[in-house]
Amino acid sequence: MRPLVIALCIQALSVCAAPAALAQDAAGTVRIQATTPGDWSMQVVSEGLDYPWDIARAGDRFVLTEKAGNIVVIENGRQQRYPLQTSDPIVDESGAGLLGVALSRDFAQSGIAYFYHSYRADAGLTNKVIQARFDGTAWRETRVLLAGIPGHRLYNGGAIAIGPDGHLYVTTGWTANRERPQDRNNLAGKVLRMTLDGRAPQDNPFPGSLVYSYGHRNPQGIAWNPAGELFVVEHGEFGHDEINRIRPGTNYGWPLTQGAERRSGMEPAWIESGRRTWAPAGAAFAGDELLVAALGSRELLVVDDETRMLKPVFSSGDRIRSVLPVGRDLYVITTNRSPRGEGPSKDRLLRLSPRP
Repeated sequence: MRPLVIALCIQALSVCAAPAALAQDAAGTVRIQATTPGDWSMQVVSEGLDYPWDIARAGDRFVLTEKAGNIVVIENGRQQRYPLQTSDPIVDESGAGLLGVALSRDFAQSGIAYFYHSYRADAGLTNKVIQARFDGTAWRETRVLLAGIPGHRLYNGGAIAIGPDGHLYVTTGWTANRERPQDRNNLAGKVLRMTLDGRAPQDNPFPGSLVYSYGHRNPQGIAWNPAGELFVVEHGEFGHDEINRIRPGTNYGWPLTQGAERRSGMEPAWIESGRRTWAPAGAAFAGDELLVAALGSRELLVVDDETRMLKPVFSSGDRIRSVLPVGRDLYVITTNRSPRGEGPSKDRLLRLSPRP
């Protein structure tokens, strides 16, 4: 074969072997649902975590909750762990403990944040929503917004977030009680909506009530799309994990229906897992793409707009607890011990970046 022909063949092979450019929208943003797991590189940001549950960010500062009752602050490569000082001691038991966190919009100036945690009351294991403040040296509770949320060793919900409307949204678990999710006078198995001082907004669907939607099993992830629509991900029973598009006052069926089942007056899941399980935990929108952190299937997932199914974005073999998009990067935390297990959970904060 002539040298020129050989050179052309080698050049052709190198072009064919080069990785394809990642799909982008008109603004140059990578479309996550068009990527494959091989399109992402992984960097370990922190390896020194023990059962982290939620992650939030203010500027260059990351704030993580650990179920045992600690708050981990990571900033400029430095990591500090602080106990959250509360009026009722935090109970760390199976799936109960220090769960969700939401930072106030002026956190950099005020140090104010909101937390969901378990405690022991006369009725047994119980949950509450509190306000706390970080003064640079310690985290201290400053106000109880809501106490008396029924608790359970496994089913506590636990997500907390400030919505586009400036109100606080909280998810609660069904506590293995078949009556509570359908009882609008009970706080279990619900999505709650409250003002930042714990009151029921006047435009809540049920006057004077914090209940925003009901009939939920164990919702642990909450996110809004750019249009302001609220989505919640929740664990099913023996499969039938759900992604629900939340409308105020709507009944999502549990335990009378699950997944795609239909019943008068009840809303079927927007997406469900069928007989398989994702064990969805955290959720977040990257632009208009919904990301779901999955404990059971041990992967980060994204909703495919065309098929309305979940497709894998990334897997490291870890149980993925929560996801936080930052620019083009995706930060995920792992929770490698099941709530049914014992002992420490060796976990990490990972940064995923699209390969060039």
